[in-house]
Amino acid sequence: MKLATVTMNNRTLIAALVDDGKLIDLEAAGQEKGTTAPVPKTMIEAIKQGDRFLAEAKEIVNWTLEQKKAEFVYAIDDKNVKVQAPIPRPAKNIMCAGKNYAEHAKEMGSEADIPTDPIIFTKSPTTVIANHDEINPHRDVTESLDYEGEIAVIIGKQGKNIKAEHANDHIYGYTLLNDVTARDVQKRHKQFFLGKSFDTFSPMGPAIVPKEELDGQHLSLRTYVNNDLRQETTTENMIFSIPQLIEIISRGMTLEPGDIIATGTPAGVGAGFNPPKFLQPGDKVVIEVDGIGQLQNTVAPD
Repeated sequence: MKLATVTMNNRTLIAALVDDGKLIDLEAAGQEKGTTAPVPKTMIEAIKQGDRFLAEAKEIVNWTLEQKKAEFVYAIDDKNVKVQAPIPRPAKNIMCAGKNYAEHAKEMGSEADIPTDPIIFTKSPTTVIANHDEINPHRDVTESLDYEGEIAVIIGKQGKNIKAEHANDHIYGYTLLNDVTARDVQKRHKQFFLGKSFDTFSPMGPAIVPKEELDGQHLSLRTYVNNDLRQETTTENMIFSIPQLIEIISRGMTLEPGDIIATGTPAGVGAGFNPPKFLQPGDKVVIEVDGIGQLQNTVAPD
């Protein structure tokens, strides 16, 4: 089961994505089924409920399919359905790990650029857009628009000073994120935040997959630009694993339900080519992870 934030029939709700490109309206189906508690209105509310909501959602999905309640099932491409980013407006900045794959660190500099401690930066909440939304190229501000395919971790349980061996207890699930970057702005200001925080610079989705359904330590990631495979790796190649990132980020800082950690991008970004292959208006970027799905976004025309 995958969880999505969906707008349909003038309502924004939490839906379950099931096989064959179908969405189940959990709120309406839950009311018909007679659930013991109302279905949360937002993804962050659902995340805060943790295992209780996940168990309820699975029961609603199974009941809807077994009872063949077609009135609660929608095609994902229905013209009245809009799949939003799973968390359309994060409560905090998105936390990101920079140069967390050795080959990417080398393509952006040299062997000496492989970090011995994680490089952590953030992106503004206003960067978030959904699957299939357009990326604004901001050509009045940047001439070097780049892509970075990443797996994002969604925190499900509050914690501080979390040990790596307990990190999985604090993970809710996984989704995909494109850490779009203005390389010239990043270089000019000698830091990451501005060049990565333009509006539309965090396409995210299409849904959150609960941690029980994936092995976060063995996920294969691929990024295509106009059907050209640019990035390919597995999470086994991370310099700092997901549990290590959670341990280090939570030292002295409380992580809360709904917090997002983008775990880093592999080699193959546009800036890593000679000459660089920066994104142009009309380019289509597809990030793909088996078990999560595809995140597809096109750069808007001039």
